[in-house]
Amino acid sequence: MSPRSPAGRRLLLALCAILLSGCGVNRQLARQADRIVASAQPQALTCARSDHCAIESPFRRLAEASRSGSTPERPLHYVNVLEQGEDSLLLRVHLIRAARHSIDIQTFIWVNDDAGRLILDELLAAARRGVRVRVLADQLFSLEDTELLARLAVIHRNFEVRIYNPTFHKAVTQPLEFAVSIVCCFTRFNQRMHNKLFLVDGEFGIAGGRNYENRYFDWDHEFDYRDRDVLVTGPDAGQEMQASFDTFWNYKRAAPLTRLNDVNRRLVAEAGDALPLPEAERAVDPMRVGALRAHAGNLAEIERRFIDQALPVGHVDYFSDQPNKQERGSDSNQQLSERISGLIAAAQGRIILQTPYLVISKPARRVFRQLRDREDSPDIIVSTNSLAATDAFYVYALSHKWKKRYLKLGFRIYEFKPFPGDAEALFADYALLGGDGNGDGYQRYGKAPLTSNGVRVGMHAKSIVIDDRLTMIGSHNFDPRSDNYNTESGFIIDDKAVAEAVGSAILRDIEPQNSWTIAKRPRTNLLHRINNAIADFSAALPLFDFWPFRYATSYELNPDCAPLPQDDPHFYDCYTAVGDFPEVDLPLKTIYTRIVTAFGASAVGIL
Repeated sequence: MSPRSPAGRRLLLALCAILLSGCGVNRQLARQADRIVASAQPQALTCARSDHCAIESPFRRLAEASRSGSTPERPLHYVNVLEQGEDSLLLRVHLIRAARHSIDIQTFIWVNDDAGRLILDELLAAARRGVRVRVLADQLFSLEDTELLARLAVIHRNFEVRIYNPTFHKAVTQPLEFAVSIVCCFTRFNQRMHNKLFLVDGEFGIAGGRNYENRYFDWDHEFDYRDRDVLVTGPDAGQEMQASFDTFWNYKRAAPLTRLNDVNRRLVAEAGDALPLPEAERAVDPMRVGALRAHAGNLAEIERRFIDQALPVGHVDYFSDQPNKQERGSDSNQQLSERISGLIAAAQGRIILQTPYLVISKPARRVFRQLRDREDSPDIIVSTNSLAATDAFYVYALSHKWKKRYLKLGFRIYEFKPFPGDAEALFADYALLGGDGNGDGYQRYGKAPLTSNGVRVGMHAKSIVIDDRLTMIGSHNFDPRSDNYNTESGFIIDDKAVAEAVGSAILRDIEPQNSWTIAKRPRTNLLHRINNAIADFSAALPLFDFWPFRYATSYELNPDCAPLPQDDPHFYDCYTAVGDFPEVDLPLKTIYTRIVTAFGASAVGIL
């Protein structure tokens, strides 16, 4: 299309209009919106007590034990590792109701579905009884509804939302604006706030991999995540979390709703009228929501499920990038990634790594290469997604391209199945049974995921266990995007019991009923050697890596065989190759994956 053609001129004019409209905040609308918010926000509270009518919670007992049992040299915290999504959602609702002073939430994704709306409604109830509530959400995939955001802006004086790094000063990015932002403002647009933090009263904090959407809490009817986050109770770690949240909240890229041009336009149009919030979207299920609400107020169940399982630990380190990570001259650009590399480099016996996206950055590869070259190199176990389980086939394609590289680094790789055999144990069902838990309701899981018609499952947990002692759980995917673009956060915990809990969970995920084993194809003859040579040459090319016969493939354990490591001499007697992409029955997905394998290497840093 020529720029001089009528169509070309129209496209240029459209691009210019977008750029001009996005050059700054519409200050006139922003001032009008500020006045509307100031006059329309309700200030009345539903509670006059000093604790703002917080419910009693057994977690207060843990917090008091942490305060009284800590010394500057030997702090005391309590840790709950949250493997099941519904447990994590239940705990959030309970802690929101127990909040006395403040609730601060930082997230990458917030969807107005059952889970997202349940949390939103509980937060609004807390704000109305006097708790200060602050929500900081990355703009790209959060609350993509200007009607919802405009009404949240005026809903109560104690409730405030800010949107991080908005494209063209708007809450919702249209497709053309998305394309233009990549062309004109790539570095800024590509830097996302990937942190996940849920903090109550500065001493109950949850961090890990979960965002606010049904699939992160085992509630989606089609695709759910195997994820992990951690609750830490205690004032010392709480102070670190609070300081990190406040830094992001006050950073220049955290935009109040009145500073978003599409939201302030809606605010002015509605003139602050007391309009209801739009209904929740996607898989609305009142019985499921009602059941979880009932469980959240059952203190005996909270005691049994969480308090009895809490692990006493010493120092807990909350790690977080700084929001200026991508700015020129910043000394925080690689601090977190370098720290992770340092922990890995110090490993002695075993590293258990779980990541949804096995694409290792160059600095990380250097560290693993040094480990491999040591005389006493540690065992490296990697749990990740198969193509059938992943939510990002283009990232999997790059992992597929470099499987030989990772195996040569000493990785023992296991790829998660979309219908794991242990689905009944991996996913909670207590709130899916109905409010009384007597089984008269319904079960979505059970045997369903064991068939091709069941709920598909994908790996989303990001964790490392080093030497059965040191555990890291957070939002960092251990990939180039986490290293170079996103801000990330999470916990580093030096404790054997926590390491045992997380390590055991990951090792269960790699068992044969839950994962395929990745191993090299046996070199049985000269043809295989020639194939490997051609595959090596093809993989080394920046483009045109179309050679379909790869160095490694997926294997399934044969019946009546015990699991074996990939380097066991009897491995091929007990395992059968099942192809590069088992259980993928969509030809286009396979084709797309091979195209990205061929052409996508240059985009590894952003995919």
